[in-house]
Amino acid sequence: MKLDILAIVAHPDDVELSFGGTLLAHQKMGYKTGILDLTQGELGTRGTPEIRASEAAAAAEILKLSVRQNLGLADGFFENNKENQLKIAEQIRRFQPRIVITNSIYDRHPDHTRGAALVETACFIAGLKAVTTKWEGDDQIAYRPERLYFSIQSIAHEPDILIDISEVIEERREAINAFKSQFYDPNSSEPETYISSKGFMSMLESRTREWGQRIGVEYAEGFKVKHFLGVKSLFDLL
Repeated sequence: MKLDILAIVAHPDDVELSFGGTLLAHQKMGYKTGILDLTQGELGTRGTPEIRASEAAAAAEILKLSVRQNLGLADGFFENNKENQLKIAEQIRRFQPRIVITNSIYDRHPDHTRGAALVETACFIAGLKAVTTKWEGDDQIAYRPERLYFSIQSIAHEPDILIDISEVIEERREAINAFKSQFYDPNSSEPETYISSKGFMSMLESRTREWGQRIGVEYAEGFKVKHFLGVKSLFDLL
């Protein structure tokens, strides 16, 4: 199955918390979308890997993904090494996405920063003919996505691109709330974390509102790029 957009991120819920609305908006436009979670989030303070897997499956239904898979790398300890680069390159060659979106270039969680660098390397490696991989016993052809975009997570980087998600804001909220084990619950006896603090959801909402206001819509999600953005006409930007 070929995908138009493949999100490759460190943890289940990374997509939902930063660009789930973008995936859903593009799915509604007819594009095929998918998520590859690198780890099970097994080092998380709240919940369990089994609970996170169930929540990820529920969120996938809400986002209407064509596929969601987990690569099973070690949460907190995965490295940007040859073994992991090839594992990701196999999936890039398998799904041949035109666009890959990954974690933040730099963030408070080291897995996000490391994950972004790993995916960036894997996207390049996947396009090298001399690098051989197999999927289900068959040789794969070299393939490199046309574009790589970086999400904005805890640290509020200045976005290079803003995507209007106003029409899917309710589904975005629903997808985030699918990970209920991770967020604020006044009746929970589990330790408080950065994302389970009472003000975290308000921050997410405020950010999407601010970014939306910048482009004249209600809600938007932001992305960073490392390449130049080019158009053939200034009117393509209208």
